[in-house]
Amino acid sequence: MTVAEAEPLTLSGGLNSRFSDNVALTPSDETSDVETRVNLTLAHQTDPGKCEARTAANVGYGVWYDDTFDPRNYASLDFAGDCQLARSLSWEVSDNLRDVTQNSRASDTPNNRTRKNVFRTGPVYSLMLGELDQLTFSAKYGNTEYSEPEDTDSERYIGTASWNHIFSQTFSGGVQFSTNRAELDTGVEIDTDVASLLFSKSWQATRLSGSIGVSQLESRFGGNTQSSEGVVGNFSLERDINPVSHAYLRGSRELTDQTSDFDIRFGDVVFNLRETTAVEVTALDAGFVRQFSDASRVNVGVFANRADYISTDEVEDSVGLRVSYNRTISALLSLQTGASYQYRTFDADGVNDNTYRADIGLRYELTRDLGLNGRIGHTTRTSDLSSSEYQENWISLGLAYQFF
Repeated sequence: MTVAEAEPLTLSGGLNSRFSDNVALTPSDETSDVETRVNLTLAHQTDPGKCEARTAANVGYGVWYDDTFDPRNYASLDFAGDCQLARSLSWEVSDNLRDVTQNSRASDTPNNRTRKNVFRTGPVYSLMLGELDQLTFSAKYGNTEYSEPEDTDSERYIGTASWNHIFSQTFSGGVQFSTNRAELDTGVEIDTDVASLLFSKSWQATRLSGSIGVSQLESRFGGNTQSSEGVVGNFSLERDINPVSHAYLRGSRELTDQTSDFDIRFGDVVFNLRETTAVEVTALDAGFVRQFSDASRVNVGVFANRADYISTDEVEDSVGLRVSYNRTISALLSLQTGASYQYRTFDADGVNDNTYRADIGLRYELTRDLGLNGRIGHTTRTSDLSSSEYQENWISLGLAYQFF
């Protein structure tokens, strides 16, 4: 990990109340309630040096006025750091913490969420062979833990070796071999080996990078062994259309398991944690961003992903569209709007879901450090399964303060 430049430590806090006319997201007998949440947000990036780190964290605590749900702690964390131990040897540490859905088929309520923490650490050794070739070796230990005891935790050991060659100022490529040994606390062992070709190419306004290769996965439990193999890879394509507009296209396909960090890297992917098997997962994400002269900004994105649970042959597909529009109305007032649509299919029982969301909000700067924000929104979910349908109207009002 390389940190380009330092960013000062920032700490902000907020107090927010959100009213919902269907807080449990049920198809009938809707329950109204208000959640009041207090939160703190911290961000920091160190100065370049022997040890470097980047941190973004948020913690919160929420209570419901009518006790529809128990009081709940909220937390998220993105941390990445490394220390130079010797000339070519460094030690890397990363930690990612998220609230994630437990059952992908059920409504996204507090009773259907768990906290997922993915920790990884280990040495990285890089050796330059002349000016154009580089060898890199790494060994990582990983640990994934969920806050709910019924969810599957894991430990994993990851080894990687790669060679990269600079063919020109705008093109480089190489090969990479990796092995991943995961041990789930259910007793399942999952071994994954990958051999890939690496590539990176840039033009005046376009950048392309990624890998393509083959992967073999072997899952063992109770004396039974199951193997799977396939083509895997990832890519990132970015295009600067003009000084105020750019587009992107990203994708990835992996043979992995639900305790990996795939759903953190691709936020639209939701694993069904009720399944404790290996999974073949594919994700695509494309978007367009434009900044207008009146200080407004529009962001349009589409996504598609598939989770194929190998031992049960269950497949979950999801496609969707996101649109947001932000505009600074005056020096003190700004507008934020958003809308999204998601279509999901579960082939095990032939159920299809459609989810529509829309919201609009205003933020007003009371002082340089204190802001007032308000937002209203609506969500509708239709489904072939009547118990999964619901409608929700909500409104929120909050204060945000920048401490430093």
